[in-house]
Amino acid sequence: MNRHEKPISGAEARVQYLDGEYRVLKPGMFVLCAVTGEPIPLEDLRYWSVDRQEAYATPEAVMRSVSRTG
Repeated sequence: MNRHEKPISGAEARVQYLDGEYRVLKPGMFVLCAVTGEPIPLEDLRYWSVDRQEAYATPEAVMRSVSRTG
């Protein structure tokens, strides 16, 4: 974490990932990246899989997710 990042505290959200948007099922501050395990603040959530219902922290994490399933 660098000096510009804020530590994330609070509860993990439960989210349903839809095409182009997501629905918060259980309120919280963040979700976890399915590849790295790092917390992603909901306001920064940009990448997810509708089919797998997984969130990803970065485009690189998306690619790693795709490559792990062939």
